[in-house]
Amino acid sequence: MTKSAVAVLAGLFILSAGALAAQTQASPQSLGQDIQTRTLKNGMKIIVWPDFDIPNVVTYDWFHVGSRNEHSGITGISHFFEHMMFNGAAKYGPGDLDNVMEANGGANNAFTSADVTVYQDWFPRSALNLIFDIESDRISSLALDPKMIKSEREVVYSERRSSVDNNNSNLLSEQIQSAAFVAHPYHIPTIGWPSDIESWSREQLVQYFKTYYAPNNATLIVVGAVQPKEVFDLAEKYIEPVPSHAPPDPVSTKEPEQPGERRVIVRKSAQTPLYQEAYHISSGAAADRQAIQLLLAILTRGDSSRLNRSMVEDQQIAIDVSSSQDNGFDPGLAWFYITLPAAGDLAKNEALLHKELDAVVKDGVSAAELRKAKNLAIADFWRSLKTINGKAAALGQYETFYGGYQKLFDAPAAYESITREQIQKAAAMYFKESNRTVGLLIPTEEMTEAAKKETSR
Repeated sequence: MTKSAVAVLAGLFILSAGALAAQTQASPQSLGQDIQTRTLKNGMKIIVWPDFDIPNVVTYDWFHVGSRNEHSGITGISHFFEHMMFNGAAKYGPGDLDNVMEANGGANNAFTSADVTVYQDWFPRSALNLIFDIESDRISSLALDPKMIKSEREVVYSERRSSVDNNNSNLLSEQIQSAAFVAHPYHIPTIGWPSDIESWSREQLVQYFKTYYAPNNATLIVVGAVQPKEVFDLAEKYIEPVPSHAPPDPVSTKEPEQPGERRVIVRKSAQTPLYQEAYHISSGAAADRQAIQLLLAILTRGDSSRLNRSMVEDQQIAIDVSSSQDNGFDPGLAWFYITLPAAGDLAKNEALLHKELDAVVKDGVSAAELRKAKNLAIADFWRSLKTINGKAAALGQYETFYGGYQKLFDAPAAYESITREQIQKAAAMYFKESNRTVGLLIPTEEMTEAAKKETSR
């Protein structure tokens, strides 16, 4: 893309800012005016957002447990429970949960991160009573049958092989994560280390479930065609009798400031080299979270982003450049991911990436770049709230990590308030050599030769 084309594109983003700003001024808070909350006697907090656009409901049950709460010997156990929670309890035995839910038009899923494990249900409002019965059953009476434990252990181990051991990008990321954190448990991979997956005992599983799957360690989000009172009544009937437990021990370890660049080299069968690097940043609730988000968008989001123009289009030394940021309970990482062509030059990509980051630190970003990033973020905000699933995900994210669900409705104004000076300050604070961990995946010689032959055909 030429500089003139970039200027035209930036101009279009500036012209569209008025429309987005007008939408922002339409009081995002009015969207959530019907939200109600209640904390049950056993400590579970429930947040209900009525939305009658369609006769469906979604629930997100956020348990505040992830690999951050693990230690050597039980790594991956949180992710294991993500699987076990679908495998039977006192009332709904193995397979019953899915069968009954599907028979009533519902579906479910779950995910685990370093910080949380979240269970999701999507269903017609006619199944509301059933869903609360199911959730009460598996929270209070999860079955930890030895045969099922053995079966799911094999499933999890297979998932590790496919998603990490045989996935070069994820394998490199795991190595970087483990090198970037030396003290804080964020160095533990969510899926767990192989030897631990093989050896959790049933006693360890029972104790972990008792500690972390208590209602006082969870937040339930309910969005859709419901009235808050009927949700609270059902919660009092089905969930409130589940006893609370002593709160889990807090994670108190803080990662010390990194004293210098760390480097990880992985040599593995691969068709292309990979380059990744990660910088320590603040936690999800920190004031500069949105400044970091906008900065990463300026650098990597879209064809007109800085790194895509310089690395993919102009010099053609990379196939793809992307980024992400961790937004958890504790300070995490900002990531850069670069996919190179076969026989690509890792050193050139590293040098150009650092040149572009240094330029932001030295000279900041342009008004047009910041305007574009804000427009993208605000457009994403409005799009995310168009569905009941998006509403539930956003409520849970803000309630859990960003200082309370009420802050969700301040998001458009918060993005608008970010200045170029704040962007430059964030870059200078975090994107420095001593704060980064670099990862290189170098294809082994035999795969390099095979890739060359394939390319020459």
